[in-house]
Amino acid sequence: MGCALRKEERIHEDQALLAAQTHFSLEDIKSLTELYRKLSSSICNDGFISREELQLGLFGDNKKHSLFSERIFNLFDSNKDGLIDFGEFIRTLSIFHPNASQEEKIYVTFKLYDIWQTGFIGREEVKELIFGLLYESELILTDDIVEAIVDKTIGEADFNGDGKIDIEEWNTFVAQNPSLLKNMTIPYLKDITPAFPSFVVNTQKNEEIYKDF
Repeated sequence: MGCALRKEERIHEDQALLAAQTHFSLEDIKSLTELYRKLSSSICNDGFISREELQLGLFGDNKKHSLFSERIFNLFDSNKDGLIDFGEFIRTLSIFHPNASQEEKIYVTFKLYDIWQTGFIGREEVKELIFGLLYESELILTDDIVEAIVDKTIGEADFNGDGKIDIEEWNTFVAQNPSLLKNMTIPYLKDITPAFPSFVVNTQKNEEIYKDF
């Protein structure tokens, strides 16, 4: 997507309002503004973060397809217009704050795994997540092993036996497997300075997000 096809006007949101709505202080948001500017101008300096710019920030590569980066982008792009504005960036990043509640993190992980946004995590979605992890980590497993992993996951989380995982079952499953939330917290967000490190999630962390699932 070229810059000429992007939105013409940049959306500005009141920073004090964002501070009131998130786990960030006003000073935190001012520091995160610089990070946002770097991401939103890495390919096209239009004041918005595109899929390619987020992928470049996450992996240092804006060409390789990644299920993980696609799911993360959709999480940030809350109004589904194909771009991440500053308000979306701050509000979503707040979920990864150490002070964010477990309920917030559970809800967001469910949204990440609910690929088709049906309100359930089904067998095919679990399989898609596994194949995505295998592709990104360049691992190869036989179909039988993949099916066995899917069976085990559904069997452990589908408490009512209907073949899919709903949000209540997900809550219970995460309570029994708290490691599923360990990558939903970015410790640096609790002590942000103007020198806040780049928002980069390397491939190893990418694998860790899925491996416990």
